[in-house]
Amino acid sequence: MFPISVCIIARNEEKYIGECLSRLSKYDWEIVVVDTGSTDQTCDIALTYTPQVFHFDWCGDFSMARNYSISKAHNDYILVVDCDEYLEDFPVTEEVIYNLTHLISPNQIGMIDITNIYSSDISGDNSFEIIHEHIARFFHRQYTRYQGSIHEQLVSKEGKKLSFVHLPICFHHIGYSTHNIREKKAERNISMLKQFLKNETANPYLYFQLGQSYFGISNYETALFYFERALSIAISEQEDYAQTLVESYGYCLLYLKQYKTALQLEGIYDIFSRRADFVFLMGLVYMNNAMFEQAIDAFLHATSISNYAVEGVNSYKAFYNIGVIYECMGNTSKALEYYGKCSDYLPSLQRLETLTL
Repeated sequence: MFPISVCIIARNEEKYIGECLSRLSKYDWEIVVVDTGSTDQTCDIALTYTPQVFHFDWCGDFSMARNYSISKAHNDYILVVDCDEYLEDFPVTEEVIYNLTHLISPNQIGMIDITNIYSSDISGDNSFEIIHEHIARFFHRQYTRYQGSIHEQLVSKEGKKLSFVHLPICFHHIGYSTHNIREKKAERNISMLKQFLKNETANPYLYFQLGQSYFGISNYETALFYFERALSIAISEQEDYAQTLVESYGYCLLYLKQYKTALQLEGIYDIFSRRADFVFLMGLVYMNNAMFEQAIDAFLHATSISNYAVEGVNSYKAFYNIGVIYECMGNTSKALEYYGKCSDYLPSLQRLETLTL
């Protein structure tokens, strides 16, 4: 197996780190764990999987901790993992080996898949949402380092523009699975981001992350404020976070019932319709503005797009909303047709049962 070092920073992660390291230890990779001040059994658990466990005095800067962990690795190929991320088994084929070992130039970074599971503590219906992300996590340390005290990003040591290569590596992320956990982490992130913004008042990425933190705990008014601050600064649509920024901004408008304002997103449809999530969002915008034909067209368009983040926006959720529209219009046969396309999606099953009684 080619030389890879997995680098992890941890603090009070005894709940997750054992499963995380157990899955990683199946592969012939060096594992480096840097503890930033645990008071639980995190270090003891880590030592059962790797002797490479180090201590770093926490200084409020995630990049410094990440870069310290990377400095302790013996290999140049680095895969960065969080303790609450569990690796899925994947085939180690010649193609995988080639892709991994050829990420050696200053401008190439490997993107891995992260599957986030968000459960609802509020609705009481045991519902959950699955969101997929592609995150830059694999790189050659001679060319790349981390920058930013929170929501740290990889940057070229030579100041060059990075390009990205998708890798067939997937992790399940469970650390944001409940509202209570999200709320605690959001409070920490918000405090750090606001402190950092004192020195970088015109940083759209920090405004975006602040908006996301408030969005994650359903404080949509404050989230909207920070999203608008980010959007007021010129941002290239090619930036990694631009798509999510626009989509989160749109959902804030919907949750705050600013439906007419949300219609202005039509002006950037051609730019951001590369992902099904935006097209699905536009379907909801049209739906809430009683533009039902446009809504149906948008939802159908979403089902034709393979690129998505939130599971269901290009399949059962889109079909379900079409069914709702037809049901509201009194077209029961069409409603039944589209509810029937939703497989085992619970809301559609409930509507099917009601309409066929």
